[in-house]
Amino acid sequence: MKKVLQLGSWFAIAGLAWGAGYLYNARYGGELSWLRMMYERKMAFASFVQAPHRLLITGGSGAHYTINSKVIQEGLGIPVINLGLDGPVGLDVILPSILPQVRKGDVVLLVPEYLILWADDGLGDRSGQFGVAIGRPGLGNIPPKRFAQDMLMLGNPTLRGVTKSTIDLFEKGKFTGYYSDPVDERGDPTVTKYRTSAKWWELPIGEPASKHAINRIAKFKQEVEARGGTLILSLPWVYARRDEKSIKNVKKTAAELAKIAPTIYDKDTLNMKNDSNLFADTHYHLKPEARIIRSKQIVEELKAVPQLKPILASQQKETKPAQKQVSN
Repeated sequence: MKKVLQLGSWFAIAGLAWGAGYLYNARYGGELSWLRMMYERKMAFASFVQAPHRLLITGGSGAHYTINSKVIQEGLGIPVINLGLDGPVGLDVILPSILPQVRKGDVVLLVPEYLILWADDGLGDRSGQFGVAIGRPGLGNIPPKRFAQDMLMLGNPTLRGVTKSTIDLFEKGKFTGYYSDPVDERGDPTVTKYRTSAKWWELPIGEPASKHAINRIAKFKQEVEARGGTLILSLPWVYARRDEKSIKNVKKTAAELAKIAPTIYDKDTLNMKNDSNLFADTHYHLKPEARIIRSKQIVEELKAVPQLKPILASQQKETKPAQKQVSN
């Protein structure tokens, strides 16, 4: 009996410790908590926007930190919501996490970073934990063994994370994280982070998109269309090495994506940039002025997509009477 009580006490202590770790990691303080809150804000903003047609832009941080939704909205004449998240969440979790927001008439623009496209299983370091944090455990069909490992780590704050939070608490009076800065009403970031120490180097594109990524995006197209939406794909802007191998892999990726859905990118550069001054803190994140350039490119490319011309034309017809009435 004594051993049973001791074992019960041990489980109770372990449960309390895991619960405290979970509260820190997923609810407030840890990096996952900020990502969860950003996701919830973006989904809430998207739910609020009522329109016959909307443009939902998603992907990892290479979508979140690379567009100016206001510029795109003004160029296309339809509401634009930035639903970009974080690459380590993984393609298999990012896609179903935003799918509930897709409505009939919506256009979904997926801008996946190559790091996401390279994953052989569509998962990342935060896949299992993110699903639990947003209240959808098992999202992305994560294998049971990996899911169990993720759950164990979810209640185990890292020493680095706790140390940073402690310093933040003393110096700033609050916890902060990479995604703790607010987003605006379209889901765009309001704060830009810049590279301060590490020198820039061109990212080699060492392989094309994995077979798994291509198949998952093809399935996502079916899921979007089943909800009455239209899927468009885009190569990301990336500070990349333009050697023969990298160019070959990007062309192969673009060709595979184009078999699934219309794929937009600059045919001359393949969106492979050689000017590090365009980029903020990573090979994908852009400075505010570069986001405007990128967004104008997206507008022109989307206008040229045959599937979108009827949508944009109908939107112009709907807005013209209102504009005329105001002028009178």
